[in-house]
Amino acid sequence: MRVTVKLYAGLSRHLAESQPGLSAGAPLEVELPQDATVADLIADLGLPEEEIKVTFINNRACPRDRELEPGDEVGIFPPIGGG
Repeated sequence: MRVTVKLYAGLSRHLAESQPGLSAGAPLEVELPQDATVADLIADLGLPEEEIKVTFINNRACPRDRELEPGDEVGIFPPIGGG
């Protein structure tokens, strides 16, 4: 199945070799097996678990064990600080 992923803040740097020029928030199409979860997607992309704070599917917060559906749009955010 195919899903769209958007990595925010500095998470896109983890795909610099495989996706040169990928910027934060830019859509990336990913092919996954049926029954894949958000956690499976994170592992497939090689993102460090400790750098991920919040995940969204179709603009709704979701747990990482949530199963994905074809065509889902997944947003992955790191902890963000500021002031």
